[in-house]
Amino acid sequence: MSESFIHVFEPGDADRTLLLLHGTGGNENDLVSLGRQLAPGAGILSPRGKVLENGMPRFFRRLAVGQLDIPDLQARTDELADWIGAAAKDYGFNPAGVVGLGLSNGANIAASLLFRRPGVLAAAALLKPMLPYPPPDDLDLAAAPVLVVSAGRDQFVPATESEGLVKALEAHGARVDFHFDPGAGHALTQDDLLATARWLGELGQ
Repeated sequence: MSESFIHVFEPGDADRTLLLLHGTGGNENDLVSLGRQLAPGAGILSPRGKVLENGMPRFFRRLAVGQLDIPDLQARTDELADWIGAAAKDYGFNPAGVVGLGLSNGANIAASLLFRRPGVLAAAALLKPMLPYPPPDDLDLAAAPVLVVSAGRDQFVPATESEGLVKALEAHGARVDFHFDPGAGHALTQDDLLATARWLGELGQ
């Protein structure tokens, strides 16, 4: 089952596995070295998105920039959640210790995992995300730690989108840290990475 996504797996602490979800045009190798730097000792699970947009891998379809194909996103969210569970069995890591780290398109499907399949991710770092769709009314995120990294000059994701995601997560019980850089764009900055490393380091303390 874990072959259903092209992916990289690197074993580490079986109770802490970093799920790396790349942005549009990335692949399963894109975030691996970054994951090693941000969470030394953690296991690494990094799938490649199955959707191609002009030859560029993504985790789900979109109709236009900023306009997501919600039915496709939801179906692929369920597929990814099932695959993570199967990968935990195949590779012998604890499914309760999976921490998502998603960038842009990968952050949006990680947010969708929190909304549709709470419990699949013990925590999530969402880097340059948007609010993919309103979460269900009965969602209970049970104080799950979530980091949202946003920017004031992001040409793809208006800051109001990330702020809307923060409010939705908090309204459903998540424990959210919000890192906002008014001068940054869609690309990750050194400050973004430092904030992410600090947040990951504080998990479980």
